[in-house]
Amino acid sequence: MGLDKILAISGKPGLYELTAQSRGGFIVKSIPDGKKMAVNIRHNVSLLSEIAIYTYTEEVPLAEIFEKMKEKENGGEAISHKSNKAELLKYFAEVLPDYDVDRVYASDMKKIFQWYNLLIKNGITDFAATEEEKPANKDNSGEEE
Repeated sequence: MGLDKILAISGKPGLYELTAQSRGGFIVKSIPDGKKMAVNIRHNVSLLSEIAIYTYTEEVPLAEIFEKMKEKENGGEAISHKSNKAELLKYFAEVLPDYDVDRVYASDMKKIFQWYNLLIKNGITDFAATEEEKPANKDNSGEEE
C-alpha cells in the first residue's frame, strides 16, 4: 500500500487507510488498531501522497522525506516525536538540509516523525511515489535533425 491510500484526518489521532467512498464521505480503517469508521465529507482530510514540505527552492513530497528517513535509519524507526525541539530540528536538518526554517515548524516535524514511525511499526514501508510521468520522458528521447 502506498501513501495514496493513507489519510490524515484533522481532529483525529493517527493515520487511516481509505477503504471506500460513501455518499456522505469516506469509510476508513485505523492503521494502528484496524477499527473501521465513517468520516463525513466535512472533515479536513489529507492524503499523505499530496503533502509536501517547503524548502528554499521547491516543495518536497512527504514520500521523499520518508524515503530519506528510511535510508538514514536502515528501515527502522526514527527519532520519537516526543523528543525535545532541538533534537527534532537537528534530525530534520540531517534528513532535509534545505528545509525552509520560516515555514516548517517543529509541530510539522513532530507530525512527520509520528506518521513515519506509525507506518514503520505497522509494516508500511513502500513510500516511493508512483512513476506516472516516466512515459512523458520517452517522447523527448526522439529525433535529432
